[in-house]
Amino acid sequence: MSILNVSNLSHGFGDRAIFKDVSFRLLKGEHIGLIGANGEGKSSFMNIVTGKLMPDEGKVEWARHVQAGYLDQHTELTKGMTLRSVLQSAFAKLFELETRMNQICDAMGDAGEDELPDMIEELGTIQDLLTIHDFYIIDAKVDEIARALGLDEIGLDRDVSDLSGGQRTKLLLGKLLLEKPDILLLDEPTNYLDAQHIEWLKRYLLDYENAFILISHDIPFLNSVVNIIYHMENQELNRYVGNYDKFLEVYEVKKAQLEAAYKKQQKEIEELEDFVARNKARVSTRNMAMSRQKKLDKMDVIELAKDKPKPEFYFKEARAAGKYIFQTEELVIGYDDPLSSALSLSMERGEKIALIGANGIGKTTLLKSILGLIKPLSGVVTLGDYLHIGYFEQEMAPGNTTTCIEEIWKEFPGFTQYEVRSALAKCGLTTKHIESQVRVLSGGEQAKVRLCKLINRETNILLLDEPTNHLDVDAKAELKRALKDYKGSILLICHEPDFYEDFVTKVWDCSKWTTKM
Repeated sequence: MSILNVSNLSHGFGDRAIFKDVSFRLLKGEHIGLIGANGEGKSSFMNIVTGKLMPDEGKVEWARHVQAGYLDQHTELTKGMTLRSVLQSAFAKLFELETRMNQICDAMGDAGEDELPDMIEELGTIQDLLTIHDFYIIDAKVDEIARALGLDEIGLDRDVSDLSGGQRTKLLLGKLLLEKPDILLLDEPTNYLDAQHIEWLKRYLLDYENAFILISHDIPFLNSVVNIIYHMENQELNRYVGNYDKFLEVYEVKKAQLEAAYKKQQKEIEELEDFVARNKARVSTRNMAMSRQKKLDKMDVIELAKDKPKPEFYFKEARAAGKYIFQTEELVIGYDDPLSSALSLSMERGEKIALIGANGIGKTTLLKSILGLIKPLSGVVTLGDYLHIGYFEQEMAPGNTTTCIEEIWKEFPGFTQYEVRSALAKCGLTTKHIESQVRVLSGGEQAKVRLCKLINRETNILLLDEPTNHLDVDAKAELKRALKDYKGSILLICHEPDFYEDFVTKVWDCSKWTTKM
């Protein structure tokens, strides 16, 4: 049974086509992985099927009475709401029914005899609906999901404006799971999640009976939870049965077959064109030449997709730093309340250190405290000599209206336009991306713009806050290679052991010194 049918869908931004005449279907129980390089249109596709974006052409048809729940990384949370109130908002319709029930009860005292039967009937219907949908155990359900995602450790009465990126993702995911939609639509749900909660989400999705569509660049996660792959590439959407590894196997075979057919056809075209050129002028061979020309005209010419630009990350390196990168004495980090015990840490030149641990325990705060962007609550940070620091933040500031070219020019005013374009192209961005405003780019493309700034500045210490979030498979692999080759020091926050294990010299588990566990 088909739950969602998408037919002949075309969409683009300005003169940049995202996809053209694509079709898609979602069947009951399918666990779909929607994959493709950064900027291929995966999030745009999700926004179209949920009605947030109107396509240029095509039809989106949902089965009747289907409720879809969408985990959107860009959902706004209102200051003043608590974690508990956001989770409880998953039951907003039930609370409306309760309000209506109370109104009926209040009105019954003044109702006439002819009105009472209808009111009693409506009251009974509402009470049945509330009971069926577990209205009277909402608090228990909220507490259960909060424990599973570690939200209870943050504090359910905390204001949502105080949350880190990972805590925010967990909260939105918790609300979505409490809503119990018929279909889950998940856009990079593992971004910012720590290993423990990625594992919990993996188990949840494996046991999930309904269908879901999942966008993710986390290959081990994808492999473990999906049974269908839809691959978005070169404005097309193609379906493959199996997990990501199975898709890759079939995709490589199809690609090799297409290339072989293309070479064979090109050879045939060349021979036919040569025959026509040599024989069309002679009376005796003109008919044969015309016959070959007709064959050429009718031929369905195979076209190979243009290769996407592959990113190349080569960090410019400054002169060597002094022996110590930084040292801390009795450092307590935090905002109003402390996030850590008193820390006495040191990092030496050449070390590459990964900071790990659950969300909200102070990893980003530690980076910012070391950089002097946040004042510590107490204690001292001493930076070493001859430091040339490169800092990669989790996200770009919202509301940025500059183009990619302007963004790099602001950072490097001495660059020529050619040098700016060349620098962005080396990071895997096409001409269309380079000339677009940063805010219309996908999360992965925005990350490549930020990496472009970083690799073109001379550094000897890199502080990287979740650099793999949003990056596609090729970009992630290239970044890993570049960090392995980097001769300077690295302090890295990352939830992907597969990414950092090969090159770090130490792992600091921040849960050992946090006050939030």
